[in-house]
Amino acid sequence: MTKDMSLQRKEVGALGEKLAVDFLKKRGYKIVQRNFRCREGEIDIIARQSDCLVFVEVRTKKSSGFGIPEESITPFKSRKLVALADIYLQNCSSLPQSWRIDVIAVELKADNKLSRLEHIENAVS
Repeated sequence: MTKDMSLQRKEVGALGEKLAVDFLKKRGYKIVQRNFRCREGEIDIIARQSDCLVFVEVRTKKSSGFGIPEESITPFKSRKLVALADIYLQNCSSLPQSWRIDVIAVELKADNKLSRLEHIENAVS
């Protein structure tokens, strides 16, 4: 993979995350943090919906050649997301007791315009 391709992939991912944040805010979610990173990995978005903490994995694709975005959440990725949520919860105080992991699938057209955005609540348990 060339450097240009990976940069393009990063830009596509960043655009997908921005669209997901806008989507969540319009639905009353409060964004707590974006791109929480630790040694084990990254959580794209951490938000609050009333008294529930929501960890959001954003999957963005420009073509459905290899399936839809949400299909890329493998059992390994699911376990990793749960582990990352646990790490976050252990390191932060005054958090709601209830939490869940959602997935937001974003599909973009060739011109980077939104084709589909689907919010899947409790996608990972």
